Amino acid sequence: MLTAIGEDTGRDGLADTPRRVAESLTYLTDGYGVDPRSVVRGALYEHAGDEPVTVRNLPFYSLCEHHLLPMFGRCHIGYVPAGKVIGLSKLPRLLNLYAHRLQLQERLTRQLAEAIEGILNARGVAVVIEARHLCVEMRGVERGESETVTSCILGAYRTDAALRAEFMEPTRPTP
Repeated sequence: MLTAIGEDTGRDGLADTPRRVAESLTYLTDGYGVDPRSVVRGALYEHAGDEPVTVRNLPFYSLCEHHLLPMFGRCHIGYVPAGKVIGLSKLPRLLNLYAHRLQLQERLTRQLAEAIEGILNARGVAVVIEARHLCVEMRGVERGESETVTSCILGAYRTDAALRAEFMEPTRPTP
């Protein structure tokens, strides 16, 4: 890539760049081949209640699969337990597992929701992701600070309008 843009790959500032880029990409894409259940590592706890659990504003970073440029933002997760709850630190770990792949925001949202649903056998799961995409801001249309919002609504959140509204209301933009 450096040669293609006309850079001197031997100059002082670039001499180690290929190695550093390879290391960065290895780290940023270390979510492949990892079983989401291994991330949870048994942090599932018996729970008799069925009140929704919501975790908001989980930061994340990922790479867009089309341009290998960063997307970053916040993720909001809600679920309705069906006998078990998950350790709260495991939700950002699951988010990172899927974010550490070349991604589409839409796919990331669905993968996370379906993983939580499958691991917990939850009555319902809702995931909303708000993200900025540098492929939009730095190239192409060059529209800075625009946000893309995606959601995946499963189970009780899909069928119960009041439950869905309770989860979605804090994620709506303020005028």
